[in-house]
Amino acid sequence: MADKVKIAIIGSGPAGLSAAARAADLGLSHILMEKTDHLSDTIFKYQKGKHIMATPDQLVLRSDVDFEAGTREAILGIWDNQTEAAGVNVMLNADVTEVSGTKGGFSIKTKAGKTVEAEHVILAIGTQGNPNTMRVPGGDLPHIQYTLDDPEAYFDEDIIVIGGGDAGIENALGLVANPALQNRVTLLQRGPDFPRAKGANVKALLGGAADGRLDVLTEATTESVEEGWINLEVKDGKVRLACDRIIARMGSAPPRKFVESCGVEFASDDRMAYPTLSPTFESSVAGLYVVGALAGYPLIKHCMNQGYDVVEHINGNTELKPADEPLLAEKFTKLQGGHDVSNTLEYIRTQVVIFRDLTPLQMREFMLDSDVHVYRKGDKVFERNDYGSSLFSIASGSVEVLIDPNDPKKRVPIGEGEIFGETGLISGRRRNATIIAAQDCILVETPRNAARKLVSTVPAVQTRVDRIAAERQLMQIFGSGLSKDDLKHVIDDAEIKTVGAGSILIEEGADDTDIYIIRSGSMVVEKKIGDKNVFLSYVSAGSYVGEMALFEEGQRTATVKAAVKSEVIRLKGEHFEALMAAKPALRSKIVDEFADRSAMNAFIEGQKGSFDSVADLYGARANFLIEQGMGEATDALLIDESLCIGCDNCEVACAESHDGISRLDREAGMTFAHIHVPTSCRHCEHPHCMSDCPPDAIHRAPDGEVYIDDSCIGCGNCQRYCPYGVIQMEVTPPKKPGLMSWVLFGIGPGPGQAEKSWVKKKLARQKGDNPKVAVKCDMCKGIKGGAACVRACPTGAAIRVSPEAYLDMSKNPSKVGG
Repeated sequence: MADKVKIAIIGSGPAGLSAAARAADLGLSHILMEKTDHLSDTIFKYQKGKHIMATPDQLVLRSDVDFEAGTREAILGIWDNQTEAAGVNVMLNADVTEVSGTKGGFSIKTKAGKTVEAEHVILAIGTQGNPNTMRVPGGDLPHIQYTLDDPEAYFDEDIIVIGGGDAGIENALGLVANPALQNRVTLLQRGPDFPRAKGANVKALLGGAADGRLDVLTEATTESVEEGWINLEVKDGKVRLACDRIIARMGSAPPRKFVESCGVEFASDDRMAYPTLSPTFESSVAGLYVVGALAGYPLIKHCMNQGYDVVEHINGNTELKPADEPLLAEKFTKLQGGHDVSNTLEYIRTQVVIFRDLTPLQMREFMLDSDVHVYRKGDKVFERNDYGSSLFSIASGSVEVLIDPNDPKKRVPIGEGEIFGETGLISGRRRNATIIAAQDCILVETPRNAARKLVSTVPAVQTRVDRIAAERQLMQIFGSGLSKDDLKHVIDDAEIKTVGAGSILIEEGADDTDIYIIRSGSMVVEKKIGDKNVFLSYVSAGSYVGEMALFEEGQRTATVKAAVKSEVIRLKGEHFEALMAAKPALRSKIVDEFADRSAMNAFIEGQKGSFDSVADLYGARANFLIEQGMGEATDALLIDESLCIGCDNCEVACAESHDGISRLDREAGMTFAHIHVPTSCRHCEHPHCMSDCPPDAIHRAPDGEVYIDDSCIGCGNCQRYCPYGVIQMEVTPPKKPGLMSWVLFGIGPGPGQAEKSWVKKKLARQKGDNPKVAVKCDMCKGIKGGAACVRACPTGAAIRVSPEAYLDMSKNPSKVGG
């Protein structure tokens, strides 16, 4: 005869265990079914000695079993003891194969042939049994594994860990925790940062990299795996690394086949989608609840609260509010009228298009990382050319985009339910327009990391954001009165693709007409003249390439290749031709730009006999600058050697503006012809230094300067990760006496950089008091008049310039070589 209980809990992870302990404490008949021979299999499978965090810190824990940060072994011991003491009814080795029925009459069958009948079922089975696997050539080789049990089991191995989430980071750190094992570990992360990992884990990882205990490669994509090797595409090209073992921690997907067999509906057809749940965790099957990672909540504290809350709800406690209720209520205090948290969340979720595929539970977690703002009509949200990477969503009201800085009347509306700010999120470039509140509105602002986490964990959000970004970028670039409806057929078949550094996007002579919008990175355009590839132009993020084939009978007239690893949107040529036919103003705009680029081609063609002079020099100089990092720069210092008199005023002025330490080295760096690139910060589009700073001391200012604040701890990560050697680790010298002290009393050095002997003498007295910190060019942020090095140059030899302003001379071919 089958066992009959009020509540059957399937899975004894944190959520299931907490649910069972609550049922036991309330005296409800229950059974906790676990398919293995031990409790908490999810935690049990963590690597030995793993330190488990109890985040979010501000969230209250509701559970009859304790949970505080500690080692895997300590936590499992506490849970085993408390489960036994609470009298939880446990059935081990209960591998559930079928759940049928509905509220009040469920039947649960196990692989061993046992049957349990229950009034309510709580699914707490997690997702770890369904890991995402490597889908590249060689992805099935035997040295690839998807879990790590004991980091101490490996000795003297080259180990690649793939995945920048918490599991991957913790595995990588565990493998190098014991230096006696002599493992050489490299962690690979697809993106430029770690949006899905806890902040403490990211800091520990970067600290380990700074100490030389392991290597970290960001923006790295696996191309293939061989016996003993892994082949990668990274920001600057391709890399081949030796590896004895690959540990792939790339996340996991819900066990959809089994869950759907229980009758549970999912939010979408996407493999990574989660079940559709009510605010009380009830699925589409009445009486069947889903909690834990399977509900989209991976954090242990969240999971334990869910298990507790579900049992309370089943027991009739309809007044219980979620544990995060006070935190969310605080965020909504700016809204007038005393808004109920659940209703406000649901309002925002249904109003904003990109949120509609989130479950109410995911929405709660997402809003914990976001802020709600109320703007009045006419308020400015942000300005054109501001640096900002947060994403804005319009919950109510509307905003206007001032698309022409010279004509404030030219405005494009963005309505209720839409988003804006996606350009900074994707490319890291400045805001490309000013945004004004068109009417009173409620906006949700999401920091970049939280937005990236949302995009990476909910595929439907990624799809929506990509589409919106593509539409906006096309309307921004081409203007001409285009609307979303006009672009529908163009966008429907659009494809987003990544182009590795130096890889060819368009090849001269090819027979296609597709157009490419550059989302991030930059491209160079070259034309083959004789046996030489001649540089034509540089194209940065926010522009496009490929249109010339539309007017040249499908024949590509030049080669386009990535200056750095870039992301582009591919638009099918036939759709774009149809759009131009329907929009004469668009065609006219493209024709005008085509004429400019054709003029450049004609100029280059006219230089066939003189490549040792003007055109050859121009192309070689441009290629030189791209090799020096101009491909990812937003602002760089260049010196015209034909004008420079070697006075060093630039260095002196820099030192005077920065406590006696010059942030540039005029003589260092490379020179081509008369153009010198001194050692000074390029203020990269995606700064290498910024992504690897444990205390988050590196920032980008509203005017674009990448600078280091006073919270620098001197770890040296930024110095190691900067590919251009522009960051120094320095002890801040003592403040120099004023000019009059020097003039009247001879105290201290005179104007200019502090004399080394004086600095050395003063620092000797302060030894140990002033640790070294990182210093770099900040473009004289906050100093009136701008960069001191440029202002101090008596001949105009020093200039600060964006690469596109310097390299793209296509509209003035007569000045090439000037």
